[in-house]
Order: sequence, then C-alpha cells, then structure tokens
Amino acid sequence: MNDVIHLLPDHVANQIAAGEVVQRPASVIKELLENSIDAKASNIQVYIKEAGKILINVIDDGLGMSVTDSRLSFERHATSKIKAAEDLFQLQTKGFRGEALASIAAIAHVELKTRREGDEVGTCIKIEGSQVTSQEVCVTAKGSSISVKNLFYNIPARRNFLKSDTVEIRHIIDEFQRVALAHPAISFSLFHNSGELFNLPASNYRHRITNILGGKTNEKLVPVNEETEILSISGFVGKPEYAKRTRGEQFFFVNDRFIKSPYLNHAVSAAFEGLLKEKAYPTYFLYLQVDPKSIDINIHPTKTEIKFDDEHALYAILRSAIKHSLGQFNVAPVLDFERDPNLDTPYEYLNRSASTPKVEVDRNFNPFQSDSSHSSGYRSNYKKEASSWESLYTGLQSETIGGDVDVRQIEFESEEVTGNLFGATRTEEAQSSTFQLNKKFIISTLKNGMLVIDQHRAHTRILYEELLKSITVSAAVSQQLLFPLILQFNGQEIELLKGIKDSLEQTGFIFSEITSSYAEIIGIPTSISESEVEMLLEQLLADFQNEVPENNFSHTDLLAKSLAKSMAVKSGSLLNNIEQQHIVNGLFACKEPSLTPFNKPVFITLPVEELEKKFM
Repeated sequence: MNDVIHLLPDHVANQIAAGEVVQRPASVIKELLENSIDAKASNIQVYIKEAGKILINVIDDGLGMSVTDSRLSFERHATSKIKAAEDLFQLQTKGFRGEALASIAAIAHVELKTRREGDEVGTCIKIEGSQVTSQEVCVTAKGSSISVKNLFYNIPARRNFLKSDTVEIRHIIDEFQRVALAHPAISFSLFHNSGELFNLPASNYRHRITNILGGKTNEKLVPVNEETEILSISGFVGKPEYAKRTRGEQFFFVNDRFIKSPYLNHAVSAAFEGLLKEKAYPTYFLYLQVDPKSIDINIHPTKTEIKFDDEHALYAILRSAIKHSLGQFNVAPVLDFERDPNLDTPYEYLNRSASTPKVEVDRNFNPFQSDSSHSSGYRSNYKKEASSWESLYTGLQSETIGGDVDVRQIEFESEEVTGNLFGATRTEEAQSSTFQLNKKFIISTLKNGMLVIDQHRAHTRILYEELLKSITVSAAVSQQLLFPLILQFNGQEIELLKGIKDSLEQTGFIFSEITSSYAEIIGIPTSISESEVEMLLEQLLADFQNEVPENNFSHTDLLAKSLAKSMAVKSGSLLNNIEQQHIVNGLFACKEPSLTPFNKPVFITLPVEELEKKFM
C-alpha cells in the first residue's frame, strides 16, 4: 500500500499560512506598518486604492535592507527579531515569526524597493504568488517601499468573502488608528483613492489621541499614571459624563502593542462603578509596560490577545490607579465628614464684601393710641392708599347696563368644558379598553382574551415604518431651532455622517454645515427634543460603524432601524390612556405589527381558555 503522508509544497503552505495572517486588506496594512516600526522609521505613509483590494503601498524612512536581506525577507520563518526559542520571552518588537511577507507574497503581486542609508543604490524585487519574477538594482529613497497589488488574485474564493469598500476601509482605519495611537513619536499619514484621511504629526500621547478623535477630546480626558514593580500604567480615561453608548473608544496597549482583554476591561468598568449611566461605557487609552518575560503574545495569530502571568495583580492595580485618578481630579465624589457643605460661599458672593442692612423705623407709631387718632404714620398711610384704591370703584353701582335691561335675564357662558379633542366617547373607550402594567406593557382586551403589548417594541415598529416612508417617499416635517446645535465628531464619524446626510434630512434633520470636526444642525424632527439629538446621532453612527450596510436598501433600512430604536418610548415611561390607545391603533395599522424591525415579538395574546386553566 502506498504512503499517504507527504510534505506540502511551499506555495501551498504559504497560502495556508496566509489564511491565518491575512484575513482582509486591513491585515496586510497592520503587518506592513509593524515592519516599518521595527525598522525604526520616523515617518510612515500609507496609500490605498479601492479599500486595499487594488493597491496597498506603505512607504517608510527606516533602516532599509541589503540585497540579501530583501530577498530572504520573503522566505517562510525568515526573521531578524529572534535567533533562539528563548528570545520569544524577551520580545521588544512587533513581528517576530517571519510569516507576514511570505504570506502576503503568496496571495498578491508584491513589489519591494529598499535602500540602506550608506548604500548608493537600492534593490527592487517583484514577486507574484511566491514566485520571484525579477530582482534588480534601482534608485530609491532611504528606507523601504512595499506595494501589494491585486490581493487574493489567485484565491477567488477568499476574494469573494471581502465586504464592500465601505466595510473594508473601516477595518483599515481601525488598524491604522491602533498602530498610530501606540506610537505617537512616529508621524503617520493615510491616503485613500488620492484623498487624505489622516495626517498625524509626531507628538505625545495626548496630542495623538486628540488628532485622531477630534479637538474636543482633550477636555474629556483624565490622566492616569501609576508605577509599580509589576507594571507601569500611563494614559487617559474619559470623564464619566462623556461616556459612550458603545465600546468604540476603548484601547489597551501592552508594551506598545494593541491588545483585547475582557478581564482588564472589567477592571476599568469596576473603577467607574456608580459614576456611569445605564448602558454607558467608559472611554480609555491605557498604556501598560510589563516585563516581557511575564506575558505570552504568541497565543493568537493576530497577536491581539496576550496571556499574563498574574492577571489578578494587574486587575487590582489597574482598578486602583483609575479610581485614584478620578478622585484626584475631582471627577468622582469625595466624602469629607469634617466639612459642612451648607457653609460654602456661593461663587457670586466669593469676592463680595458684606453690606450693612438698612432698617427704616416709623417713629410716629404708638401702639397705645387708637387708629382714628393717628395723624401720620404707617396706619394712616395705609388708609390713604386704601382710599385711593376705593376711588376706582366710585360710581360703578349707580351705572346701569344698557339702560332698562334686567340683569337677571342675562345668560352667562358656562365655564364647564363639555367636549375634548377626541370626543367623550373616545376618551371613555380609551380609559376602559387599555391600561399600563409596570410602566412597560400595555394591556388591551380582545373578544376571546387579553392582549399584552411591549410599549417600546410597539413604538419602535410604528416609527420604523413611518421613517421608511419619510426617507423613500416624502420628506418629514422638521422643527427649526432657535440657536444652531453644534456637535463634535471625530474624522471617521464625520465621513460617515456625510454619507448619510441626505437620508437624515429626509427624516427631519437639517444640517447647515459639516466640517472636518463638527456638524451644525438648525432643524430636527418634530418627534424628538433638542436634548436627545446628540445621544440619538451618537447611537446612529455607532450602529453604522458596527454594521456597515452593503447597498442603498440596507443603508436606508439600518438608518430607519437605528432612529426608531432611539426615538421610541422607553420601558419605564408612564403613558396616559390616550397615548396607550394611540400606540395600540398605530401598531395595528402597520404592515407587520407582530414583529419589531429586529424580528422580536411585539405582543402576545392570552386566550380566555388559558386564563381559565390558571384557576383550576
């Protein structure tokens, strides 16, 4: 019988490795950026076309490579980062396994140009599907420039799994921001289809965060600093009043490497306990420095997960450090039993001198004299003022109304209101047919049982269908604001807002200006208040970032879903009988009253037979 075990060819092994390392264009950019950082670059430029599907070009001014090194860099497990297995526990660099360039070259057309500082000329290598097609001398700037074209050209199945350009560019921006936040001393720039998305100069951590997320971010940050034998913590957390409804702005960096750690995230949430609103998540940018021997970063192909030796100690230190910072900067409330807050001087009286009160005394007043004997004083003045008022009514009794008209025959209009907006029968019917249970459910009667409606889900379904109609058929009515509302957003949110601006205006929003850092709103839908606009748009943009639609229909559908969910009456809201009846009537006027836009049940029915069984 023939042998069945054999070695895989190199090009097949490279493609299998590429499946772990390269999932989408963002994975390529991450690997190339980390190589440039390891090469001690001070300026890195990234150019992409069609969300990286056609071209990814990363240019740096790093150390560059020799002719031999540039050729060896595309071999499997070829690396300059480690020489022995023990080096895995002393890592100070990004990449170290030597799989990135080999994996990328196996599934794309790659061109590398590189030159060291002391060399007169550089090296240009072209590779297609792991096969070197040319290697020659070229003139190029110091550093390296690597171009990746036609990603997954030889694996059509993998290429078909790529999402739309909008989705892929969002992943690229996420990876770019993570690398840029970890290395503020390096200047980064990102260009997409000849348009500049980011231009980040070399700076410190605070400026880098502000440059990426917008200028208003600076006032929202609270610094965190802690030095211990186990780890060193630096960075910033957001003030509780600026907490987000999503987990978007949460970053952990361990030894300048972005990681995901639910355990450490729980430590941050525990530090904010009692300071955040319900379903709000804190913002944080935390940089942890630990001994490389105490962590293992090779447990995941993308190296975003790390295993710590002593997680419990890290948890306690991180939680205490954040609590201390929140208290130190007067963000968290402080108990002081020796201080009486009632004795605090109000701000408007802080620098004001005390004034002597003036007391006026009626020296002619004699309590033992009778009222009639007063020739002057308070009582006489009072009588004088009273008599002047009485003079206004002099002669009224002698006047007649219309001559000989009998006043008793005049009919006066009744003050009792005999009707209302909906009519008496409508109100009585509403009062008798529905009632609210636990400020969450609306109970209504049926011929053969009882109807239980979730008020939030029902209102979401009603608003969803109304918003779809407004967006696709006709513009909704909007209310003009007395003063423009200016809301701050980061660059990614601004680009997203520009993309959905036309659809938002169909729902009632009116934008007077959208700049690179803020949006000015002069009109809002009539169904929401001005105080709800910021929270509603924040939730809307978060929904679009988490679930970027593929086409125009899903774009409109997602917009209507997000707005309906945010605008709908919440559980715990008290509704009067008219409002309850309005929701019931509006629900059963919908095309699909039984399900929410998110395919959850809106109501249930309890037949009389089922109720009777409860009493058996």
